[in-house]
Amino acid sequence: MIVVHHPPDAPHLHSVKASITEDVAPLNERNMDPMDTLVEDPRQYSDKERLVRPVYENTLNLLLEEVQNLHERELRVDSLIALSSRLQAEFAERLQFESQCMLPSHNYTLPNGREHGTYLALEVGGSTLRVALLELNGRASTQSVRIRRSVASNIDNRVRNLKGLQFFDWIAAQVQEMFSGDREALDHLLSNSQPIPMGIAWSFPIDQTSIRSGNIIGMGKGFHCSTYKGSDLGDLIAGACQRLNLNIRLDAIVNDSSAAVLFRAYVEPSTRLAVILGTGLNAAIHLPLSSLHKSKFGTRPFPSNPEITHVLVNTELSMFGKDVFPTTRWDEDLNAHHILPDYQPLEYLLAGKYIGEIVRLILVEAIETCGLFDGRLPQALSRHFSLETRTLASIEAEPFPYLTVAMYLCDQWQLEVAPNSTEIRFIRHVVLAVTRRSQGYFTAAVHALTLLLHDLDDSLLENGLDHISIGCDGSVINKYPEYMEKSQMLLDEMVQTDKTGQKRALLENAGECAVLGAGVAAAMANARD
Repeated sequence: MIVVHHPPDAPHLHSVKASITEDVAPLNERNMDPMDTLVEDPRQYSDKERLVRPVYENTLNLLLEEVQNLHERELRVDSLIALSSRLQAEFAERLQFESQCMLPSHNYTLPNGREHGTYLALEVGGSTLRVALLELNGRASTQSVRIRRSVASNIDNRVRNLKGLQFFDWIAAQVQEMFSGDREALDHLLSNSQPIPMGIAWSFPIDQTSIRSGNIIGMGKGFHCSTYKGSDLGDLIAGACQRLNLNIRLDAIVNDSSAAVLFRAYVEPSTRLAVILGTGLNAAIHLPLSSLHKSKFGTRPFPSNPEITHVLVNTELSMFGKDVFPTTRWDEDLNAHHILPDYQPLEYLLAGKYIGEIVRLILVEAIETCGLFDGRLPQALSRHFSLETRTLASIEAEPFPYLTVAMYLCDQWQLEVAPNSTEIRFIRHVVLAVTRRSQGYFTAAVHALTLLLHDLDDSLLENGLDHISIGCDGSVINKYPEYMEKSQMLLDEMVQTDKTGQKRALLENAGECAVLGAGVAAAMANARD
């Protein structure tokens, strides 16, 4: 149930609630869902007002039909399998020739589950920075990982707009604040004893030069980061910590999805890949060395040790799919006005930062061409990326939506007149269409990754695994109503229909696994040293 918090300057909501209640009461008495019944607009117009009301070129019903057709036309299982096949071909091609995706990491093995010790771990995501002090106790322990202390800080537009070194100074300040709540750790941090080893999970494209260093390729997601591009991430983080006299040693840098693989493999040995779906999108996969062209390793030597057979690959999944997945005019509008058009095409279609914007663009068109909200654009919807995914989740999750959603939207968007049931129905079904496409395209991408793994890695048969565990993290996959459950059902149906003999792939909710995996990465680096 959505809880509406009325702002002090919105006394009109009381009269709005009364008018909505009067409109919906007769339907409630008949146990009918107003969403399924198009009722007459409860707002009353005089004959004079009806004469001057504008005539719009479209209707909500016709636009909704178009929205649903465009977003759901490729969501049949056979269509998704075809998209998966095309995407897998793109994966295979870019394992050979591409400098910005399918990047081999400096993690060649998966954890053995015996790593232990105390580590500082950071996850720098598109919307959140997480800082944690971890104790690793081993896979066999009843508590394999203990989070001694953890804090999360919101990365809002103010933080994204920080210039120069300010963004990294802000990260170091959050680390310092986390330690301020742990006296023993703070004393250690400020002393002259051994530094605390740290691992960082970085959610953005990076050209890794060693386990402890890597050059920033780009950031996207609204960050103004031209001053960081080409800089060494390890130097930037270490320099920011030194400016605050933090006694920390950076031991490992991993991509957020690679960190998710490492943590899930630490607790579940059947793990071979992980996906992150929150503000953005990415995935990592453990592949045989032989599947990558030697040029993918850049200037670093191709591993010659015969005991090194695999490598953890940062796919940069967000960058795929431009010529694979069909788009709509609203997708094209979003891309055209993006700070980095065409940079992350798959992410623009399904990730948390963008599905709200797609819905907003559809609503703006409905206001202009169909008279939604009497043709008046709420100020809250006038800005790009102002419609957040959590608002979509609230609209979709409400089981009896008319009264509650109407009040919620009045509060969120400061509407002077409550939307009627026809408008609520339109908004809700637009949200459903956009999020269903997100789930379908996400599942097709996961299916393509599992097919790639089966095609390239013969060790899956040798190890006798009856399934593949896929670590899942991110605000959308973990928190959006039934997103993971519906994706799993669709993935199962695709595997059964495809009949390629692949093992079942299980999506495992692994909340916080990126930050925990950063700690595991630091432990593995220490073990190698």
